Amino acid sequence: MSDAIADRVRGLVEADPVVLLEMAAAIGENGGRWPADSVTELAAEHCPRLAEADKGRVRAAMEAALLGRDVDAALEWLHVTRILALLVPELEATVDLTQEDGRQHKDVWAHTKQVVRQTVRRPLVRWAALLHDIGKVPTRTYTPDGVHFHGHAEVGARMFDRVHGRFSFARDERQTIRFLVRHHLRTNQYGENWTDSAVRRFHREMGPHMTDLLDLSRADITSKRPGRRKQLLEQIAALAERVQRLVEEDAILPPLPGGVGDAIMAAFELRPSRLIGDLKRALEAAVANATLEARREDAYYVAWIARQGLVPGVPEDVRDRLVAAGGLVGEDDAAAAAREADGDYEGPHAGVEHADDSPGVLACGHDPENDPCRVLPHRDADPV
Repeated sequence: MSDAIADRVRGLVEADPVVLLEMAAAIGENGGRWPADSVTELAAEHCPRLAEADKGRVRAAMEAALLGRDVDAALEWLHVTRILALLVPELEATVDLTQEDGRQHKDVWAHTKQVVRQTVRRPLVRWAALLHDIGKVPTRTYTPDGVHFHGHAEVGARMFDRVHGRFSFARDERQTIRFLVRHHLRTNQYGENWTDSAVRRFHREMGPHMTDLLDLSRADITSKRPGRRKQLLEQIAALAERVQRLVEEDAILPPLPGGVGDAIMAAFELRPSRLIGDLKRALEAAVANATLEARREDAYYVAWIARQGLVPGVPEDVRDRLVAAGGLVGEDDAAAAAREADGDYEGPHAGVEHADDSPGVLACGHDPENDPCRVLPHRDADPV
């Protein structure tokens, strides 16, 4: 029976290799159950054909797998079939990350799968969760005190500059993922001794990525010590509450920036009309229900309108161009493309790194009680 199933699957895969990623997505939504061994072996045999598949379809199918409820099982299947090694070799390199003298550091691959599963089911946040620790492999160093991963978040962000080319991300999407990978350790630095000014600065520097960053930080807690996990979650909650309180105390501003109507007309080549008012009201409603962030740059809203197809009669190539450019048009689009060509992938929200003097956080940014950058004292130590 399994051979007959494999024969049917072989025909599908030979016609369209993206079926392999669709199988991974099915695993994630089917209770984590893998297909028959013969099908898994067939997938491993045919996975090289994915290298020639359309990048947009590969991204969409991979994203479907990432959004599954049992995404950890889907990811492990992608590893076993060597699909992961083909598409994201930087992530494959985290499997069985070992320390000197045969001792094993907390398995980065196992940690990553757990983080992705714990992350909110928003596509870009799950992509960031998948890639947040890829910088650990090239930054691993040994000292008399143990193994360290100094600067792995920044290195991982630069590694993503190579990864995203294998998928079809629009500019604003890849900037978001890069930002989250680079700054995923920032909430570790928070303490009650932070002044209101420091909290405001943190909020300003995290910009529109604040909510995504907090959600990723919560998912990045994989400690098996119940008390420690509770402490870390409370720390993130305290930071979020302080940010919210200060935002409410600050001046109340309109949800959209001034001039967004002009930006919409320029991007879609529209004349002043009732449609512009309708589009602005749609944006305000999306801000009110937290679908969109308030007071972002004009291109952010233009890109959303294009993705939603809210402007009737727009040629498909114009809509696709606006989506791919993250809503930028004309000279702004050309300038952004030129900056990327020069190696500037940060976008309008680069964030700012500060020296970390807070107690209990190692130089690499990690909480030593959560995901330590040091050798465990002995092999049977309590898991972190």
